[in-house]
Amino acid sequence: LRPFGILRMLDLVRPIYRPTSVYGHFGREEESFTWERTDKADTLRQAAGL
Repeated sequence: LRPFGILRMLDLVRPIYRPTSVYGHFGREEESFTWERTDKADTLRQAAGL
């Protein structure tokens, strides 16, 4: 993926950083934290030959 593809896939072009910067993200399970999703894990494992 190119950087723009990563931004689009993780939906990082919306203003989501305030909750993270104020309260942190460790120990929290927020649906808005798109970078915590693991839905691409199997696809990436297969692509890497693992």
